[in-house]
Amino acid sequence: MEKFFTMAEVQASLFIYLAVGYFLRKRKTVSDETRKGLSDLVLYVFLPCLVFESFNMDITSAQLVSASVFLLVSTLVCLFSFLLGKLIYLRFPAPRAKILRYGTLIPNSVFAGLPVVRSAYGSLGLFYASVFIIPLRIFMWSAGVSMFYDADFRTKFKSVALNPGIIAVVLGLGRLLLHIPLPPFVDTAVSKMGDCTTALSMMLVGMVLADVELRSVFDSGCFYASFVRLIFMPVSVLTALKAAGFDPLMTGTAVILTSMPFGSTAAILAQKYGADCEFASKCIFLTTLLSLFTLPVISTFL
Repeated sequence: MEKFFTMAEVQASLFIYLAVGYFLRKRKTVSDETRKGLSDLVLYVFLPCLVFESFNMDITSAQLVSASVFLLVSTLVCLFSFLLGKLIYLRFPAPRAKILRYGTLIPNSVFAGLPVVRSAYGSLGLFYASVFIIPLRIFMWSAGVSMFYDADFRTKFKSVALNPGIIAVVLGLGRLLLHIPLPPFVDTAVSKMGDCTTALSMMLVGMVLADVELRSVFDSGCFYASFVRLIFMPVSVLTALKAAGFDPLMTGTAVILTSMPFGSTAAILAQKYGADCEFASKCIFLTTLLSLFTLPVISTFL
């Protein structure tokens, strides 16, 4: 039960951030332009700082090997999610099926997942989480985006290579492996900016949810997606890693990141490419709300 209460406390803190963002948006304190600017600030500044700083540690060669294995695990999880989405949403109309397949493949592992892992497992957990999200970012900007529109290989490769999160991972790995020192004041500045990620990212999720009509959220498709995203996926990963005898910290990190709700980019891409944006927002809202309860329960089995 200790893990349940620990995770519940973490989720409660995140819920407060989310509620503040929701309230500010409902009060019209935050405009569309301001929200977009804050989102860009998190994506291009704060989040890369958080990821980069997660590599600022001394790790053993054994932990480095473990990280390589963890990268393979994440890739397999992505492939499983992608194939699962192809199979289980055939009865849905195309505009909704795109949203459901994308949400099954891409959880909110960055905005919501990294802060939770950091709170639960500290800097080492955040390091493994930063490794785990590499394939997720690659799949997001390739297979994920291609669910909404077709793009040539060059465009997809450019989207992945120039993603700020991927750049931060590459720079962080270079620093870790080459032991490149940075001036203390630079480390402090980067660390403090990274610390802004947790609160601001969850406030942004709240701002997105504020635009959803609450009475329309109770949609059977949303509940179906919530079961797949919040229960089936993390339980499958937990069962597989437990059976394989994986390290508890890596197992916990993988399960937490897989337990996250739909990524908020589902609504952004749906709006941009003509899919069902309203349905995407509903799925984001419901999975985010339900994850506040499902994650603490699942954490008791870690």
